[in-house]
Amino acid sequence: MGSLINMGSVDRILRLIVGVLLVLFALYGPADIAWKWVGWIGVVPIVTAIIGWCPAYTLFGLRTKKSA
Repeated sequence: MGSLINMGSVDRILRLIVGVLLVLFALYGPADIAWKWVGWIGVVPIVTAIIGWCPAYTLFGLRTKKSA
């Protein structure tokens, strides 16, 4: 799977932080906000950070991981 990884360490850490914050917002944010469900989108950056592969990067030919 090493050749499929297209995300660098900083990218992965930032995605993980943003993803966790979004999920925490979905779980513990103010109950009176109608669009609180948007926080569940945070699962996507968490998963991509864990696996190190971003499908959008592949689609656009991007990568933040330095070549070995």
